[in-house]
Amino acid sequence: MEWIKSSYSNSQAGSCVEVAEAAATVYVRDTQHRELGHLAFSATEWTALLSQVKDGRL
Repeated sequence: MEWIKSSYSNSQAGSCVEVAEAAATVYVRDTQHRELGHLAFSATEWTALLSQVKDGRL
């Protein structure tokens, strides 16, 4: 699985997340605490989450 660091992350060890995509799942993890695992979202859940963030509801 290829993890991609968020474009909003900075290089000064701030709050960073990484995202990986599989066939029907999107995985998200904290860059600083990779050993703690990741969250998994279906494509529908991920799209809904992003919509809410973009609309300022989260």
